[in-house]
Parts: sequence; C-alpha cells; structure tokens
Amino acid sequence: MIIALIIIIVIAVICISIYNSLIAKKNQTDNAFAAIDVMLKKRFDLLPNLVETVKKYMQYEGDLLTKIVSLRSRASNPGLSNEEKLSIDQELSREVKGLMVNVENYPNLKADQSFLNLQNTWTESEEQIAAARRNYNAAITDYNNAIMMFPGSIIAGMMNYTPKTVLSIPETERNNISAKDLFNS
Repeated sequence: MIIALIIIIVIAVICISIYNSLIAKKNQTDNAFAAIDVMLKKRFDLLPNLVETVKKYMQYEGDLLTKIVSLRSRASNPGLSNEEKLSIDQELSREVKGLMVNVENYPNLKADQSFLNLQNTWTESEEQIAAARRNYNAAITDYNNAIMMFPGSIIAGMMNYTPKTVLSIPETERNNISAKDLFNS
C-alpha cells in the first residue's frame, strides 16, 4: 500500500513538473515574440522621421517613400496576427534597404547630420530586431523540443500544444548580394 502511494506521488510530481515546464516554455515563446514586437514598434516609430528627412532630398523616389509609409500604416493595425506582423516586417525591411541603396544617388542627403543619426539609429534597431529574432527562435526550439519529446509529448497532447514555426528568411533574401550590382543600378 505504501509503495503504491509512493509510486502515485512520484508520478504526480513528474506530471506536475512537466506541466509547469511546458507552461513556462510557452510563456517564454510569447515573451520572446513580445520583444520582437517592441523592437518593430521602435522601428515603425522611427520611420516617419526617416521618410521626412529623405523627402527633402529625394524628389524622384516618391513611390518608394509612399510604399514605406503605407507599410508602416498597415503594421500599426492592432488586429494583425503575429504572422501578418512578421510578413509586413519582411516587406518593410526590403523597401528600406532599397531606400538606403538609393541614398548613394544623393550626396547632400548622405552628408545630412539628421539623416546620418537616423541611419545609425535604424542600423541599431535592425541589430536589436535580429537579436530578438534569435532569442525567439531559441525559445521556439526549446518549446518545440519540450512538446515533441517523451514524456512531455503526452502532457502537451492533453494540453493541445502544437509546434510553432521558427522565423526564417525568404529564399530570395538568401542569395549573395553583389555590391557591383548595387552601385551600377
């Protein structure tokens, strides 16, 4: 009788420990995405200043600036899912990279102190977003391992936990960039 009670207690402690671990890992993934969200907001708040500074110099890049402003507006919609936010983020990153390449055609803009400060802030923001993405992917991998490995998979199944997708870059962005092509365009 005592042995059966000890076995039941040990099993209960193991189950509670696994349950708590899964909850902690799920919360870690939510927290990691929230960090990305904060960094994206910082970037979105920086965009109007960048666009206004660039507008002073770039008269012929209006379509590009309009698209960036439009993407920023879409990104600030509170009803977006995490996947939609990340999709807009990737598109916005491509457009701003295009803008930064176009800066080469405007020597006065490249010398403008406000623009240089904004460009440095933008670069810092991009580095922070990259770090937040790495943290998010690490949390997702830890979470996915916990819900897929035995015995956690049993409890995760009872909790309806499903694997989450790590962030990855689109295939088009994996190609090497040719500096020669950038400056000859």
